[in-house]
Amino acid sequence: MIRVPQALRIVSLVLVLAAPALPAVAQTAGFPRAELVVETRTDELRLTVEVARTPAQRAQGLMFRTRLDPQSGMLFLFGSEGEVGMWMKNTLISLDMLFIGDDERVKRIVRRTTPLSEKTIGSGEPAIAVLELAAGSAARLGIRVGDRVRFRDLAGVRKPPEAN
Repeated sequence: MIRVPQALRIVSLVLVLAAPALPAVAQTAGFPRAELVVETRTDELRLTVEVARTPAQRAQGLMFRTRLDPQSGMLFLFGSEGEVGMWMKNTLISLDMLFIGDDERVKRIVRRTTPLSEKTIGSGEPAIAVLELAAGSAARLGIRVGDRVRFRDLAGVRKPPEAN
C-alpha cells in the first residue's frame, strides 16, 4: 500500500474540486473590458462588457461560464457589417443576444437562448456587433429593437470614413 502524505492529498483534492472551474477562469483571460451605453426609450444604461474582437476571441466567447453578472456582458465586434451567425456550443448559461447594426441600433433580439445548442442563431439582417447579456436582461433593462448601443469609443471598432 502506498501512503500519500496528507498535504499531497489536500492539494490533489483541491485540484479535483477546482478542475470544473478552470475553463471558466481561463475564459476571462485575454478579453479586454470596456464600458458601453445602451440608450433605451426611457434610460441610459451603462454596462461593463468583455470585448471579443479577434476571430479566436469570438470563437471562444462565453463558453464554459457558469454565470454572468447582471450589468455585464460580452460584445462581439466584426470588422464590417454583414450577416452574423452565433451559436451556443459549450455555453452553459442562457443568454439574450442583441444584434447591432452599423447605425448603432439594435436590429434583432434573441431572448433566452438554449445552452449548449449548436443551432445557428442568425442576425436576420446585416450587423456589425452582437451584445450577449444574461438571459432575461434585455426585458429587465427595457432594451428593445431600435435602441441605440454606443460603442464608438472602443478603439478600432470601425474604420475611419473614406475620404471623398
